This record gives sequence, structure tokens and C-alpha cells, in this order.
Amino acid sequence: MTLTINPVAFNLGNISVKWYGVIMATAIILAVVMAIIEGQKRHIISDDFVDLLLWAVPIGYLGARIYYVAFEWDYYAQHPDQIIAIWNGGIAIYGGLIAGLIVLLVFCYKKLLPPFLMLDIITPGVMAAQILGRWGNFFNQEAHGAATSFQFLQSLHLPLFIINQMKIAGTYYQPTFLYESVLNLIGLILILLLRHRRHIFKQGEVFMLYLAWYAAVRFFVEGLRTDSLYIAKTIRVSQLLSLVLFIVVFLLFIYRRVVVKPKWYLDGSGLKYPYTRD
Repeated sequence: MTLTINPVAFNLGNISVKWYGVIMATAIILAVVMAIIEGQKRHIISDDFVDLLLWAVPIGYLGARIYYVAFEWDYYAQHPDQIIAIWNGGIAIYGGLIAGLIVLLVFCYKKLLPPFLMLDIITPGVMAAQILGRWGNFFNQEAHGAATSFQFLQSLHLPLFIINQMKIAGTYYQPTFLYESVLNLIGLILILLLRHRRHIFKQGEVFMLYLAWYAAVRFFVEGLRTDSLYIAKTIRVSQLLSLVLFIVVFLLFIYRRVVVKPKWYLDGSGLKYPYTRD
């Protein structure tokens, strides 16, 4: 008999707390802690990251839901009562990232903080949160790929508990959540190894590297998933957005390096960053 993991972590009276929620909460805390630690090296106080969290998380989830509903509008137009039923699933990370970015830009404007520097600081934490958050999909047995075989999963040298969890209603599926998590982990390690080296990244380029890396990873993984959002029932939304994002980031990098020529590097050498505070 194949054993799968119960998606419910524990119960508080009549309330069932799912592993997905536990993992997402842990991921958010991890992202904030990483940002605070890095922020101390960049002369950004911890209260700024906590304040940003209080705005970015709820608005980010709202953006993720709006994005999902917008591309599944044929269904939700017929079932408007389900628009707010986020507990039944249905959020899209790109929507959350877009909403979160808007919040950060407004927050930096209000607080007189440099947006590119803030983006570079929080980027590794966001990546870590995404890497961990994908394991919530693992517990929920969602965000998987096409049907496959036990032998194929074994050939990937996966632990048995992952193989077992990929058996859904008697059929094994590709663990696309794992592909994305591992590939983003590689990207995170790369950024952590390079971001403090002298004269490699200028302000904003850690964030840009993250966007390009994630776009490439998501383009690949999205092509394997079976739950994609579509435009005109043929174009995968996340693949199209990933392709556009990668091209835009590449062109922006060239433009900044050749035309703008930003002066400030992120090398951990104690440079005084060009911003003021009240």
C-alpha cells in the first residue's frame, strides 16, 4: 500500500491547520529574517522590513488571487461566490510578485528608501520563500506535471516519500514543484555566493538576476505542468509572461550598463549609499 502524507498538520479544536499554511508562514518569516540580516549591512533598519511585510503580504496574496481569477474568469463569472474562496485554492505567484513590487515601490517612496537597494536586499529572502513554499504544493499534491511511472520517478533518485506523494488517485505524476524548487535553490546559492564580491553587481542587478533566473526556470517548468492558466486556450500565461520578463530584464540590464552607468556597487565594502532619511 502506498502511503501519502496527510495535508493537515494538526488541529486546533475544530480548525484544521494544513501543512501548506505552516510552510507559507515559515517561508514569510524566513524571507523577513534574511532581509533584516542583510539590511543591517546596508544601513536599513529592521523596522522598515517589518512595516513592509505588513503591507506586502496581504496585498501580495490579493494580487495573486486577482491574477488567477482574471485568467479563469469564464468559471468565476458563473460562480461569483467562489471568487473569495481562496481556501479552495487558486493563487498565482506572478500576480503576487507584481502586487508586492508595487507595494515596495510605494513604500520606498514614502520612506525615502532607494528601491533598487531594497529590491537587492529582499531578493534572496523572496527566492528562499519560493523554494520553501513550493513544498506546500507537495503536501497538497498539486502543481504537478503529466502522468508518469514509478520507474521514471525512481530513475530521478527521489526519496520514497516524494515518490509516494506523487501517486494521486492511483497514478504517478511528475514532481514539477520539485523541479522548480531545486532550480531556484541553485539560483539562490549563486546569488548568495556572488552578491558580496567586489565590482560584480550594481544596485538593482541582484534583483534583475533573480527575475531572469526565475523567468527561465518558470518557462521550463510551466511547460510540464497540467494546471496552467491559458490565453485563448492555447498559450500558457506563465510561459508567455516568463519569456517577456526575461527579454525585458536582459534589455534593461544592457541599457543601465551602457547608458545609465549606475555608480553604486553591491560589494559589502562599506560604501555609503546615496539615500537620505528623515
